[in-house]
Amino acid sequence: MNGVAILIAAKDAAATVGRAVGSALAQRAAAEVILVDDGSIDGTAAAAAAMDDGTGRLRVIRLPDSRGPSAARNRALEASAAPMACVLDADDFMLPGRIDRLLAAAGEGWDFAADDLLLATQGAEAAPHRPMLGLASRTMLGFDAFVAGNIADPRRPRQELGYLKPLMRRQFLDRLGLRYDERVRLGEDYLLYAAALARGARTHLVPACGYVAVARPDSLSHRHRAEDLLALAEAEAELEHGSADLPRSVAAALRRHRQHVMMKYRHRMALEAKRQRRPLALARHLFATPATAWHIAAETIRARRAALPRVGP
Repeated sequence: MNGVAILIAAKDAAATVGRAVGSALAQRAAAEVILVDDGSIDGTAAAAAAMDDGTGRLRVIRLPDSRGPSAARNRALEASAAPMACVLDADDFMLPGRIDRLLAAAGEGWDFAADDLLLATQGAEAAPHRPMLGLASRTMLGFDAFVAGNIADPRRPRQELGYLKPLMRRQFLDRLGLRYDERVRLGEDYLLYAAALARGARTHLVPACGYVAVARPDSLSHRHRAEDLLALAEAEAELEHGSADLPRSVAAALRRHRQHVMMKYRHRMALEAKRQRRPLALARHLFATPATAWHIAAETIRARRAALPRVGP
């Protein structure tokens, strides 16, 4: 089989999954569109199946209960046969011709080929889209730059590279046994890309070709449960310590990112301790490290400023 398998993991996404599936089937390079319903309790599977265009490319798989986005994506990978695969989130969509443009822009000699995201907000998906990175030309993405690009900086708009949705060569994934880590429900893309880059994945990053990422206020990536953050940090530590041949700079980059994740985790735990009126637990998380105290103080000030009423026209 030639072409690309487009993999969609969906849970309770009946309102948007039809748009996602339709945009996937509209891609000329799409040999397969595999939708895995991760234990939805709404009409997600039916909404996806309703978009079938009769070409035999769409397959809808239902899981009896929710196993998380990593497990759903791995199930889609298992069911696919195309030599290339890419992920599409159920609340995002692709503009016509996106994959063809990405293939042309990426050129030859890549294992992963990612295009800049086009950002939209829920309810204004048709409005002009803003590129996340604003790339002007193709570039090679290295491990250090990738990890550094996933550390949020309050001085700039969100630009975490883990949100990218690249084309991935199946041969590279299979040769190294790379799959999504099913223990995590947050940062699963980041972990897979980090593991691939740490093992030498040739990754081409190109200007936006037409993947539209729709920001939703109730998205998991915006809710960051404490247990999800801790699971991400633990998986990242395992990646570092389980790869004895990692270059020193790569291991250091992983540690920096893990420390960033742990600061977020301690912030969530401090907020929970404050809510429960547990002063000792609050102090333990607040002063775990000097960097943690500064991070929590900065986030608190930022949240209070954001809550202030705007003055002026």
